[in-house]
Amino acid sequence: MTPAPLTERLREPSGPLFFPVTAYGPDGSLDLDVYRTHVRRGVAAGAAAVFACCGTGEFHALLPEEFEACVRAAVEAAEGRVPVVAGAGYGTALAVRYARLAERAGADGLLAMPPYLVLAGQEGLLRHYREVAAATALPVIVYQRDNAVFTPRTVVELARTDGIIGLKDGLGDLDLMQRIISAVRTEVPGDFLYFNGLPTAEQTQLAYHALGVPLYSSAVFCFAPEIALAYYRALTAGDTATLRRLLDGFYRPFVELRAQGRGYAVSLVKAGVRLRGLDVGEVRPPLHEPAEDHVKQLAQLIERGCALLEEDA
Repeated sequence: MTPAPLTERLREPSGPLFFPVTAYGPDGSLDLDVYRTHVRRGVAAGAAAVFACCGTGEFHALLPEEFEACVRAAVEAAEGRVPVVAGAGYGTALAVRYARLAERAGADGLLAMPPYLVLAGQEGLLRHYREVAAATALPVIVYQRDNAVFTPRTVVELARTDGIIGLKDGLGDLDLMQRIISAVRTEVPGDFLYFNGLPTAEQTQLAYHALGVPLYSSAVFCFAPEIALAYYRALTAGDTATLRRLLDGFYRPFVELRAQGRGYAVSLVKAGVRLRGLDVGEVRPPLHEPAEDHVKQLAQLIERGCALLEEDA
């Protein structure tokens, strides 16, 4: 682990958060050399942190030993320049196991994803995340989405839990987020981090930024870091004209293309990485590859996004 606390390193981000795809070879096995290249390029391009083996990285499709190897490779490729946060999920026992594997691999923190399948009450969810947090010395970011949706009171209790440092929101309920932020700010002194974790978060980041949420994941950064960074810089500079140009000319069409297929939040991103010259392989089942026409549309969209940057220059 790098010496600086994760909260301190993420409090004032220097760029988007990078969620690398996991690289597979032609036979479907891990290709750690390509994965290291992917991570290394993202760090060099200006990512503020690497979130390895999370949703975009197909956490669901990785065996425990593959997960540990990927996290270790990400740590090696990042070389301490930015923190590496690893996913952890499933039921409590398996989430604890993955947390310990991530710690052994040298990760700086954990993104605790929703527990598998069950619709648990607030008391059970709180117990689950507290057990994950207690399992290692790694700081934990809790991911709100799907079957893990919290009341403000539960988030206050999470924020009071040793080792839990933040909440990533993949739900998109801004009223709930405002109430959560207000409750934690009122009842738990200190720096509790918040992240916009919606798919293609740039599309909603203006709203999250207004709530005081500067951190967001960027799937676009995987395959078009120059576009993602242009958005980030315009956002931090308050450059409304550039934001509107990128949202209207690139991000909205990308979101509409992504909506054309289930699982495209991962498989279309992976296709984009391949389009930009790095063969990271296909997605593993149960995900499937995007239709050929959709990949062609993505290629055209990337060209359009890059042309928008030239117009801005």
